[in-house]
Amino acid sequence: MSWAKSILSELRTQVDLDDYRKLHWEGTFEDYLDIVIQHPEVTRTAYQRLYDMILSHGTEEVYENKEKIIRYKFFTEYASKFGDAIYGLDRPLMQLVNAFKSAAQGYGTERRVLLLHGPVGSSKSTIARLLKRGLEEYSRTDGGMLFSYAWKMDDGSYVKAPMHQEPLLLVPHELRPKLLERINSQLKPGQREVQIKGDLNPYCRQMMRERLARYNGDWHRVMEDIKVYRLILSEQDRVGIGTFQPKDEKNQDSTELTGDINYRKIAEYGTDSDARAFNFDGELNIANRGLVEFIEVLKLDVAFLYDLLGASQEHKIKPKKFAQTDIDEVIIGHTNEPEYKRLQNNEFMEALRDRTVKIDIPYVTRLRDEIKIYEKDFNPEKVRGKHIAPHTIEIAAMWAVLTRLTPPKHASLTLLQKLKLYNGKTLPGFTEDNIIELKREAANEGMTGISPRYIQDKISNALVAHPDEDNINPFMVLKELEEGLRHHSLITSEEQYRYYRELLAVVREEYEDIVKNEVQRAIAADEDALQRLCANYIDNVKAYTQREKVRNRYTGNYEEPDERLMRSVEEKIDIPESRKDDFRREIMNYIGALAIDGKKFDYKTNERLQKALELKLFEDQKDTIKLTSLVSNVVDKATQEKIDVVKSRLIRNYGYNEASATDVLNFVASIFARGHTKK
Repeated sequence: MSWAKSILSELRTQVDLDDYRKLHWEGTFEDYLDIVIQHPEVTRTAYQRLYDMILSHGTEEVYENKEKIIRYKFFTEYASKFGDAIYGLDRPLMQLVNAFKSAAQGYGTERRVLLLHGPVGSSKSTIARLLKRGLEEYSRTDGGMLFSYAWKMDDGSYVKAPMHQEPLLLVPHELRPKLLERINSQLKPGQREVQIKGDLNPYCRQMMRERLARYNGDWHRVMEDIKVYRLILSEQDRVGIGTFQPKDEKNQDSTELTGDINYRKIAEYGTDSDARAFNFDGELNIANRGLVEFIEVLKLDVAFLYDLLGASQEHKIKPKKFAQTDIDEVIIGHTNEPEYKRLQNNEFMEALRDRTVKIDIPYVTRLRDEIKIYEKDFNPEKVRGKHIAPHTIEIAAMWAVLTRLTPPKHASLTLLQKLKLYNGKTLPGFTEDNIIELKREAANEGMTGISPRYIQDKISNALVAHPDEDNINPFMVLKELEEGLRHHSLITSEEQYRYYRELLAVVREEYEDIVKNEVQRAIAADEDALQRLCANYIDNVKAYTQREKVRNRYTGNYEEPDERLMRSVEEKIDIPESRKDDFRREIMNYIGALAIDGKKFDYKTNERLQKALELKLFEDQKDTIKLTSLVSNVVDKATQEKIDVVKSRLIRNYGYNEASATDVLNFVASIFARGHTKK
């Protein structure tokens, strides 16, 4: 057997014919009623189906600043399969899904245009793309199946109903109450009631009239000419998923939304008002039963917006030459800040503003979430042959987030400290209530600043700008970020340019501090020793604040708290003698608050204490290696061996490679040589 033949044979075994038959099911109207009795959810509205699709992927509860947040796995776990996972937007996404839930319950939101509003690159398009893709896949599952119908023609062929409407719409209005009563009487607890809302589209109304005339009004006989089939939503096939993007104003035509006359068929049917001579293939037509996305919706011509008003409020569209036609679809648009301000200032657009549910999609303001955004594209699997040194992505993300944060009004709080508070670090004198207040006083935070796209572009530049290097480091990326500012199209003033450069200096200084401490930890490099030092310090602080004695773990005797040990730790972070009691009480209060919440104390969650312990341990061990000897290029064999040990620890424990570990050691050595030992 040839190689090609064996491959084809293997692929043939992977084709699931049963699945194909299930997805291409066809049957009579009577068969469909049996399905409705067994699975009433097949008749759901577009909003109900979309909401159920999101819930089908599961949820989890997380607590953020004392507030319970529902995190929808559809936007994280499901989206990660396509590299589109959304991080740091739990609150806006919860607001969006709540809008879907309200619409699914019929509370009024289904008669609104959902408008995702935010700065460029804030995931608005990604959210819409995920919803479309999710609906496509959901329609292929048992839980998401839906159906439409086709008309049998005189030659025995079948013509699918345009706009792929719900088969129950074929039931005359006078018969619907009785049918619904019978169907809903069979429902199980918790199942939604089946409803029949709306009328047939113009083409199907004409088909129905002709057949009723042919069969002397016998509707049951007409149903024998109906074939029901499983409907699979697909954007590529223009079935249930539509996308509309504005074009040049001179070339815009509202028939792109509601369909147009088929001039070739006018000769066949004699008039342009015959439904058979009309193409019901506008974006609002083909998106029926699913979702339509309007890209940059507020750039639409006014004529389009009028169509949008009727589609949202009345669930009707007006094709040329025909009466208003019922639709059932989710209408979601997105726009940037300038267009939205124009909408607010345009008194003629009051009707659209009134029919819009605006959901702000800001930039991420939590560092760890911003880092995840870049790690999707810049990771060892995607970036081959080039090592990304530790903190490279972190530092770029830190600068991006700083540009989006509102400077705090609190006099003793810097912007960088605010970033760390948002990222889960603790600072003395700041509680969760303070963080809530910080967010409340900066309600518009995240709606301005640097886009993730700019950061991604500059990391990409750094990757290709140094072909002779086997790694990129934070300084390379910071250089790219700074050089690109002058040409950034969204920086509109010299003041803004200077501010962003100042923030780059803040980030550069923070990086120096990070790597200095990292090298110090690599020199100490004893996690157990840190834990022991921490436990010893906490035991003494506890005894000191409660005016007790400490049991000596070696002699078993009870002794006074070790003041020298406590001060040797506290002095590393400049706690003066006059403030030592305050600091010690602060540590004990922090541990107590964690205990009340059922959490275990970890020194790593308290940034100041972590730094103090690491500096203390480094101080105890620094004499074993003279790092500054690297700068002088005079390194004896014993010192070189110790430096090699530190380098191997950086590689093993912190993710460096040989070149980047050497670079960072030389850099930190130069800091110590200059005497820059800022704590």
